[in-house]
Amino acid sequence: MEKITIRDVRKEDCPRIMELIRELAVYEKAPEAVTVTFEEFEAAGFGENPVWKAFAAVHTDNGQETIVGFALYYIRYSTWKGCRLYLEDLVVTESFRGKRIGHLLFERLFEEVREKKFNGMNWQVLEWNEPAIKFYKKHNASFDPEWWNASIDL
Repeated sequence: MEKITIRDVRKEDCPRIMELIRELAVYEKAPEAVTVTFEEFEAAGFGENPVWKAFAAVHTDNGQETIVGFALYYIRYSTWKGCRLYLEDLVVTESFRGKRIGHLLFERLFEEVREKKFNGMNWQVLEWNEPAIKFYKKHNASFDPEWWNASIDL
């Protein structure tokens, strides 16, 4: 019997999460943009000073578990709003899309926001990613056209 459960990501899940990150990079037409090493990724989530947390969508079929999606986040502080959850990535592997797994992950993120008493959640979406935009609109997300993304690589 098939089943999807949402649980915290564990250290031993990191290899599969990295596979899904690479799958996302290919989908977003930027496979060469993933430069984090496995060691850096694992230490950032499970080392001495973890900076991210994630939830895994686990598919169970005849006792065999496979991570088919994840939502990775960290805490962001806004001087205007206070503590907010920042969703870095929400990924569902291609063969499992359209089965409400993204919805389950999103609902778990909402629970986390409420449990931690954060003031909301922020994330980014590529302007051409219509399936993701439709998904977020179903959850009544608002989109801010005034702010531009900026970054510096050192």
